[in-house]
Amino acid sequence: MKYGVIVFPGSNCDHDAYHVISKHVGQPVDFIWHRDTDLSSYDAIIIPGGFSYGDYLRAGALARFSPVMNSVKEFAARGRLVLGICNGFQILCEAGLLPGALIRNRGLHFICEHIRVRVETTETPFTNALEGGQVLKIPIAHAEGNYVCDDATLEELEREDRIVFRYCDAQGGITDEANPNGSRENIAGICNRERNVLGLMPHPERACEELLGSYDGRDIFRSLAASVAAQV
Repeated sequence: MKYGVIVFPGSNCDHDAYHVISKHVGQPVDFIWHRDTDLSSYDAIIIPGGFSYGDYLRAGALARFSPVMNSVKEFAARGRLVLGICNGFQILCEAGLLPGALIRNRGLHFICEHIRVRVETTETPFTNALEGGQVLKIPIAHAEGNYVCDDATLEELEREDRIVFRYCDAQGGITDEANPNGSRENIAGICNRERNVLGLMPHPERACEELLGSYDGRDIFRSLAASVAAQV
C-alpha cells in the first residue's frame, strides 16, 4: 500500500498528514508536488489543509487548475480513495468532485479550536472503524468553512446518506450553538455518490496523539487504511 500527500504552494498541513500515515498508519507515503501528474503508484491520495495559492482569489479556486487535479479526478473515477481535509475539502468542491461550496465563516473570523463532530454514517471507506452517532473531538482551523449548497443538493445528500460528519455538542446534539462556522445543517464533512471521495473541514491528522489534546482522529485513518488494504 502506498499513500500520496499532495503539496500546493501554501499547503501547511502536508507534513502533519505525512506523519500520521508514516507513524500511525505505518505505511509508505510520498509528497506529491502539484505539478506532478503520475498517480499510478498510489492507492490513496490526501489533499491536506493550508492556504493553497494563498487563498487570494477564493479558497481552492486556483488549486483546482493545478496539473495534479486532473489526475486526481481520474484517480477517483477508478474508485481509488481521496481524502480532502480543510483546504482539501475546499479544493474538492472547487474541482467538482464534491457538491456545494465553502464560504466565509458566519462570524467573518478565522477559527482555531477543538470542536466536536458526530459520525452520521459508517458506510464509507473513511468511517468503517467508527460507530454511528459517535462524537469525536477534533480541531478546526479555517476562515472559510461555512458549507453551503442549494436545496436540491441538500436533499440529495440526505437521501443518499452522504453527510458523513455534522458539528455537534458534547452529547451529540445538533444545535446552532455547536455550529462553529454557520455551515448548512451543521455539515462538517460529505462524500461523493460513489463514497470514495471524502471532504471534511476538521483536521483529524491533528487529533491522532493524546499529547495534542485528542486522538479521536485516528480511527478515520484506520478506516482509510483498512479500506485501502481491501482494495489492494
